[in-house]
Amino acid sequence: MTNLGYACINMTLGKQKPKITTNRSMIKRTFLERGISYASELGIQNVRDLIEIIKWNHQNDINFFRISSNMFPWASEYKLSDMPHYHRIRNLLIGAGNLAKKYNQRITAHPGPFNVLVSPNEKVVQNTITDLSIHGEVFDMMGLSRTPYNKLNIHCNGVYGDKKSAMDRFCKNFERLPHSVQSRLTVENDDKASMYSVKDLMYIHERIGIPIVFDYHHHKFNTGGLSEKDALELAMTTWPEDITPVVHYSESKSLHENNSKIKPQAHSDFISDTIKTYGNNVDVMVESKMKELSILQYRQTILV
Repeated sequence: MTNLGYACINMTLGKQKPKITTNRSMIKRTFLERGISYASELGIQNVRDLIEIIKWNHQNDINFFRISSNMFPWASEYKLSDMPHYHRIRNLLIGAGNLAKKYNQRITAHPGPFNVLVSPNEKVVQNTITDLSIHGEVFDMMGLSRTPYNKLNIHCNGVYGDKKSAMDRFCKNFERLPHSVQSRLTVENDDKASMYSVKDLMYIHERIGIPIVFDYHHHKFNTGGLSEKDALELAMTTWPEDITPVVHYSESKSLHENNSKIKPQAHSDFISDTIKTYGNNVDVMVESKMKELSILQYRQTILV
């Protein structure tokens, strides 16, 4: 069976009392008032709950999970090693990584849209390097492989009038990233025709060798002249032979709810169509709003 995963939040555990979540955070004013010590307290709770989510995934035969990028609130404002609970957090992250490996769970991350390696603005690029480096550091502490098996996935997030020049900046700025990030980085196709299709992203792959994550839903809005099957299989060629490629799958909320006022790119709560892999072996990150519940429903209603 295709390996199905979900992203960041476990709805079932989130309803428990006390709730299990890895997204405890705070507004900037609170951070300015309470600082790194409170960020450290929230971080330790988030990592403890990551372990609980990994256990739940194992019990429910889910072997693919995207961890939250918000486990350490305002992490760009301090060094992780300066947190008062750093050694405890580090030990918990080692434990989480060991548990994931024991249960054969694939762990990945998807740093946010403010990560823009194509930007002509040096400050934006520097902030991107900082954020991606934090992700690489966390993955290293978990003992996760420095390969795209444990991918850190981003978009290009901008064209700036010239797609080729933007992709050249991506490749140039890639060289400034630490090896903990370079070795795991992947790039994903976009959901606007003016942005980057799988075909466009091949330019980046051919320059620096990073894999392309194929997003089914995005492809519907930006085909690059390729069929779904051809775009999927072209993206798959960019992955190392010994690592199962990752794809993203979601469906349109507008179509699900028959509501033309909803942006067609918005993700539905559940998925109702059969995921077409065309006989290929891929790990599918399901990006529906109901997270693990959509996977459980899909298994019961589609995979029967």
